[in-house]
Amino acid sequence: MQVAIIGAGSFGTVLADIAAHNQCQVMMYARRPEMVHAINAFHRNPQYHPDLQLHASITASSDLAEVVRGADLVLLSVPSRAMDAICQALAKVLAPDVALLSTTKGIQSEGFQLMSQIIGQRLPSHPVGVLSGPNLAHEIATRHLTASVVASQSPQVRQLARNAFATKYFRLYSSEDLISVELGGALKNIYAIAAGLADGLGVGQNTKALLITRALAEMSRLSAHMGGNPLSFLGLAGVGDLYVTSVSPLSRNFRIGQALAQGHSLESAESNLGQVAEGVNTLRVVYEQCQRDDIAMPILTALYEVIFGGKPVRQTALQMMQAAHTSDVEFLMPGANPAL
Repeated sequence: MQVAIIGAGSFGTVLADIAAHNQCQVMMYARRPEMVHAINAFHRNPQYHPDLQLHASITASSDLAEVVRGADLVLLSVPSRAMDAICQALAKVLAPDVALLSTTKGIQSEGFQLMSQIIGQRLPSHPVGVLSGPNLAHEIATRHLTASVVASQSPQVRQLARNAFATKYFRLYSSEDLISVELGGALKNIYAIAAGLADGLGVGQNTKALLITRALAEMSRLSAHMGGNPLSFLGLAGVGDLYVTSVSPLSRNFRIGQALAQGHSLESAESNLGQVAEGVNTLRVVYEQCQRDDIAMPILTALYEVIFGGKPVRQTALQMMQAAHTSDVEFLMPGANPAL
């Protein structure tokens, strides 16, 4: 099986190594010549995983056509802002019907599009799926037990993903609910910033539990509005991904929130991080969409007002606590009695 990895970032690199150990022929696409050289000559990614010795069979190239030639599965692991451009480039060089799998967690502002929707528009003849879950790349690289979700309407995509990436320490579950799985991956980045902010302010465990639980309610509310199944948020791509991103110092978005709590500006926090934190851009995009569609998202709104409106954190948090929503669980299984 031949796998093309588009993007030599943190997660793409780890998945490339897994696929190679699963006997796949793996080629990575990287734009920078020095990254291509490091992977080919030293089997290292010095920027994202300097201590990880990559499988010796992995090769890299900055020639997109070379990377995808003959591929059975193309993994897209690029920043959300680059997805449209990379799909346009792929449309010129990709063979028909090749399966596509995205790990990118974000939403495009124009048209409020998920990554799978962008891929589907630019590459309409290709089956598409997403891989999402509580997947801190550093822990996967060191082979901590981890699980993720492959969501696709295509059985072919789900099977190819399992063939390439499933291992004894990286388990893959399946879903057909692309909207909820992908939204979970995008939205949790927003709430991870809020969680980091709360942690930096020294709030108690009760407050952190409140934050994570109500964040999950907001995520499922937006998913239902977009046609997804809110119950999907009970799985790995929902509560699992939200939890790990909201408590771990390895989470980029969590660290952005901590830095903001310590008095850093957004620009300073992002600069010090040195990696892309998708949550900042996603926050702006989702806030604007929820304002247009009149969707109640108190935590998201409060975070937006703090980051982009300059409002004081504690005062804004108190106002959020007085929001009108009083129902604990909004979505119940069919036939359930809400009074029980």
